[in-house]
Amino acid sequence: MAWKCPKCGREFSRQNQDHYCVKPQNIDEYIAAQDEKYKPRLMEIREILRDALPDAEERISWSMPTYWKGRNIIHFAASKKHLGIYPGDEAIAVFTEELSDYDVSKGTIRIPYDQPLPEALIIRIAKWCFENYSKK
Repeated sequence: MAWKCPKCGREFSRQNQDHYCVKPQNIDEYIAAQDEKYKPRLMEIREILRDALPDAEERISWSMPTYWKGRNIIHFAASKKHLGIYPGDEAIAVFTEELSDYDVSKGTIRIPYDQPLPEALIIRIAKWCFENYSKK
């Protein structure tokens, strides 16, 4: 039996399906729409990426907070059990050894909410992505 969101009217196969009734237009709206327990971690990753990528533009792409410079550089997003960081397959391959303590696959790094963010590693990955993916 389908479930219909009372806010937007969309139908889903699962009851109380997580979704965006209205897609966020910017990172502030994305973070504001998340569960309170995820917001501190989202603000933390945002600050790390902002500092690492001062020349990149913040935007929403693929419904995720994104850093962009002529094309998508790196994304992040909240999930129920982890913070997802999306630097792409190439970056994952370059940083494989340093990422050995994390769940990674298909261009995704999953960091459980109960683990601290590896700030120095995230900065190195973000800067690598900027150098290799941006169109200057």
